[in-house]
Amino acid sequence: MPRYVILTNRKRVIVALVHTVAFLIVAMYGFLTVVRPLAIASPASAWVLAAVYLVVSSILLVLAAVSGPLRERLYFAFCAASAAFGLARQLLGDPRMHVAVYIRVAMLACAVATGMLILRGYRLAPRAPATSAAE
Repeated sequence: MPRYVILTNRKRVIVALVHTVAFLIVAMYGFLTVVRPLAIASPASAWVLAAVYLVVSSILLVLAAVSGPLRERLYFAFCAASAAFGLARQLLGDPRMHVAVYIRVAMLACAVATGMLILRGYRLAPRAPATSAAE
């Protein structure tokens, strides 16, 4: 089994997958919303959301850079791409970046599939035999 750097055990993979599925649902909600381009007169909430996308994208890019095996790196790269397209849609608005919704959903779906492969690897990995106190 590959030596993962960040997703080092099943619990971490499950937590990451739960977050990814939650953000996939939020991204799918994006099909129903309209985003206006960010401007000086935009509400504060639009600026906060753009800042959140920027921070999350940056953190996920760093995680992708420090990841070990290809699967782990792909997982974080898919998540980072999704957040980056969310940022682009927030900055440019729907008329120019409506395709960002489709890309976000596709990237998060790929991240879920990759995370499931990582989780499957933990399930298939042989476990160390338990030692008994009687030995």
